[in-house]
Amino acid sequence: MTKDRPVIIILNWNSADDTIECVDSLRRQTLVPIIVIVDNDSHDDSIKRFKAYQANHQVADDVIILQNDRNLGFAGGINTGLHYAQKCSYKYVGVLNPDAIADKNWCQSLVEELLAHPEAGITTGIMRRRDGKTLDTTGDFYTTWGLPGPRNRDEPTKNAPNRPDEVFGATGGGALYRMTIFDDIDMFDEAFFMYYEDVDLSFRAQLAGWKVRFTPRAIAYHKVGASSGKVPGLAVFNTFKNLPLVFVKNVPGRLFWSIGIRFFVTYWLLFFSALRHGNGWPAFKGIFASITHKPTAYIKRFTIQKNRKVSVNYIYSIIHKGPLPNQTGLLKFRKLLLRR
Repeated sequence: MTKDRPVIIILNWNSADDTIECVDSLRRQTLVPIIVIVDNDSHDDSIKRFKAYQANHQVADDVIILQNDRNLGFAGGINTGLHYAQKCSYKYVGVLNPDAIADKNWCQSLVEELLAHPEAGITTGIMRRRDGKTLDTTGDFYTTWGLPGPRNRDEPTKNAPNRPDEVFGATGGGALYRMTIFDDIDMFDEAFFMYYEDVDLSFRAQLAGWKVRFTPRAIAYHKVGASSGKVPGLAVFNTFKNLPLVFVKNVPGRLFWSIGIRFFVTYWLLFFSALRHGNGWPAFKGIFASITHKPTAYIKRFTIQKNRKVSVNYIYSIIHKGPLPNQTGLLKFRKLLLRR
C-alpha cells in the first residue's frame, strides 16, 4: 500500500445506498484510492452494510470504516478522516459527497493537477447534476458582498470551463488536498458543523499562500441537497450561523469595512427573505448561534491574519466583484441603488 495513493473520504449519515454507489465509482477509478468511510453516528444499518461490503468484496485494506459516536457534521466528520490520513502519513486526501459518483478519471486528474502545480494545495473539478445536463459547481467564489457561491451553478454543462486554472475555492463535495496544508492552516473548522466550511478552508489556504486549482478533467455527478434535506431548517440555520464566521475570520483588515458594509445589508436582506418564506425561526436561531461563536472567531482571526503570506491586493483580485448571477435578489437591490 503506497502512501502516494490518495485517500478519499466519504462521510455517511443514514445513506448507505448512496455511499455504496459512491464507493463503487471510486473502485472503478484509473487511479484507485484508499477509501475511508466515516460514519457520523447513523441510526440505520449503515455500518452492518459497509462491513458486509468489505467482506463480500475482500477490500478490508482498501475500504476503511471509521465510526463517530455522535454526529459531528460535515466539518467534524471529515476531520475524523483527515486525522486518520495524517496518522498514516498519506500525501493526498480528498473528499467526495456520499450522494456523488465519480467519473473514472476523477481521482487521477485531481492528483495530476496537484503534481503539476506545487504551489497549489487544493484542486477541484466539475460537479454536474446527476442528469449530466446541468452544472452544480466548478469551484467556489467569495464576493465583495460577503457571500460565497458556486461557479456556474445551474448552467448547462457546455458552459463549464474547458481549461485548468486557478479559482478562489474548492467545493467540499469533491476536492483533493495536500496533507501538508493541514499542518499549515489546520483542518475544517468544526464550529461550522456544515455549510461554508469548505469556503472557510479555501480562504485560509489562499491567505497562507496556497493556490487552489480547477481541472475540467475531474468530473463527478451529484444529487443536490440529499443530506441537508433530511432535516428541515438545517440549511437555513447553518447559513445564518456560518456566513458571519467566514467573514470575521478571513476578510483582511483593509477590506473588512468595505465588504462588511455590503455584507451587513446582504445578511439582513437574506433574513427578511427567510421570514417571507416561513424560515424565520431557523434563521433567528442561526443568527443567535453566530453571535455566540463570534468571540472565538475573532480569536481565530488574529492567528489567521497574523500568518497571512499574501498581499491584500492579491486577495482583492481573487474576490468576485459580485453579486453572482444566481443571487437575483442582490442584483435587483444593487440595480435599485445605482438608479438613485
